[in-house]
Amino acid sequence: MKLVQTEEGFALYKEKTLTGRCAFRQEGDCTCLSLLWIDPAWRRRGYGSYLLRQVLHRLGGYAADTASCFAAPLPQEAGEEAFWAKFGFRPEAGRLVRRRKPDLTAVRLAQEFLAARLQSPRLLVDATCGNGGDTAFLCRLAGEEGQVLAFDIQPAALKATAARLEREGIPARRCRLVLDSHANLLHYLQPGSADVVMFNFGWLPGADHAVHSSAGTSIPALEAALQALRPGGVLSAVLYSGAVIGDTEKQAVLSWLHTLPLERYTVLTCSFANWAASAPLPCFVLKK
Repeated sequence: MKLVQTEEGFALYKEKTLTGRCAFRQEGDCTCLSLLWIDPAWRRRGYGSYLLRQVLHRLGGYAADTASCFAAPLPQEAGEEAFWAKFGFRPEAGRLVRRRKPDLTAVRLAQEFLAARLQSPRLLVDATCGNGGDTAFLCRLAGEEGQVLAFDIQPAALKATAARLEREGIPARRCRLVLDSHANLLHYLQPGSADVVMFNFGWLPGADHAVHSSAGTSIPALEAALQALRPGGVLSAVLYSGAVIGDTEKQAVLSWLHTLPLERYTVLTCSFANWAASAPLPCFVLKK
């Protein structure tokens, strides 16, 4: 079978025979499927399910990191509602609607926590910019008035971050990319000046996994970050462990977090109870 995109939507072919069609239009953030048709000669053979599944895939309905909304007319024939229900469509306001939110990840939890806690931050630091996901988030959080510093020791990471910022329409003036160790961040900003410092340890996605962060530089960088934060500022760190990198860094950072004095800091470690022990671990330090 072959799915071909057309001006109206998609056409499904079995060899050279048109088997099904799907038409859609965009209404705000919702994709409306105005037609899902299967040739009567090919119905009840799984072609409808195949077509709808492929259309959802093509239009981002199964994207792990992006919210999506799809709508379709209410069924006119008996049994059709069960078909749509298999794909998550439910009756809502006179039509069928399928809403999907991204799965909660450690990185997403960290971002949502910071977005909820910080109001109009002025100086934000991505200490491990990687592929630019956290940097782009901080730039949006900073708005027009804020400034972001993004650190990494790998030129490929800075290149990937710059490309992502451009792709997402974020002005270059909003972010300064720094090719240096995050342990040296106090060379670039004054103590007590940052609203937030984010760390996403581990390795650069798509790069050699043998190159990853380690406790030898991570602990000094975390200590520098605490000095860089203003009172009321937040340090965010996502810790990793696993077969490739082990858990030395993770355990060292956790031990360090437990030493921070309560009169100066509030420390949170946010484990996912039903995830594997090696799952990413978001941690936060709130400076008093």
